[in-house]
Amino acid sequence: MSTVPTSTQGLAVDPGALNALKYGAGMDGQGGKTALKEAAKQFESLFMRELIKSMRDATQKSGLLEGQGSDLGTDLLDQQLAVKLSGLPGGLSESIERQLSRQMNPKGADAAVSAAPSGESQPFKPLKRSALNALLQYAPPDRSTAAARASEGVAATAGKKLSPTQRQAAFVSRHNDAAAAVARESGIPAGYMIGQAGHETGWGRSEIKMKDGTSSFNLFGIKATPSWKGKVAEVTTTEYVNGVPRKTTARFRAYSSYEESFRDYARLITRSPRYDRVMHQVGSVHGFASGLQRAGYATDPNYAAKLSRAINATLNLQRLQS
Repeated sequence: MSTVPTSTQGLAVDPGALNALKYGAGMDGQGGKTALKEAAKQFESLFMRELIKSMRDATQKSGLLEGQGSDLGTDLLDQQLAVKLSGLPGGLSESIERQLSRQMNPKGADAAVSAAPSGESQPFKPLKRSALNALLQYAPPDRSTAAARASEGVAATAGKKLSPTQRQAAFVSRHNDAAAAVARESGIPAGYMIGQAGHETGWGRSEIKMKDGTSSFNLFGIKATPSWKGKVAEVTTTEYVNGVPRKTTARFRAYSSYEESFRDYARLITRSPRYDRVMHQVGSVHGFASGLQRAGYATDPNYAAKLSRAINATLNLQRLQS
């Protein structure tokens, strides 16, 4: 019987687990194979922790019930969540296990571990939707007072409160198709546009509304200039003047659909001389976000850092949903 603990059964902070893994790795036969599988799960667990951390960083705190104690509790919960998510069928651990097996025993990798011919390298498989569903299942409940509604393609019912992670996943799933269509036309990555839309709208919680309460479909906070001939939504917003936030009433463009909003945003970025340099930075999340801030897209002095976190969280979620 193997003495190597499985990652889905242990605690995230268990010092004895590493010693057991080290002992199992030195055994011959089944114990060594089990240790190899467990090591692959541990690597995947590290990746999942970074993924969850990036999504937490991209979510604004509610301000209620927040403090050092709650941060510690959330961090411990996220660590345990990463352990729970590692080792799922179709996840990264299977590919990592094959890679480690070839490196440790290149001449005779176990056939049950390596499905590829000797010496042939297989790419990592994308995480299947089962991993995303597990992420939504184990996500902690939302402590904010704002109620968010689930979108199509996400396992939640309308009117049910969502955790920040669930809300982000729902937002990404909802807008993937429209953003992908515009990305093919404009050259702006879909994940960049969805991430910026998520940041601008609080992942759908703070969309700009018309006077009658209906959506303006404006996902990017694009204002209505005198040359704008379409519908307009007037709302109170926060602008930064010399680094100081101030409330002001502004006129924003309104659209007939979210895809129209994505298309107008892409038209602005690709055709306005103001954003010429931004389009040369689409290969870098930080470069793209910094370019938008330098071009004056927003007045928030920390806009580039916040936008980078939102885009990275979106890209990670897109990998999970693929």
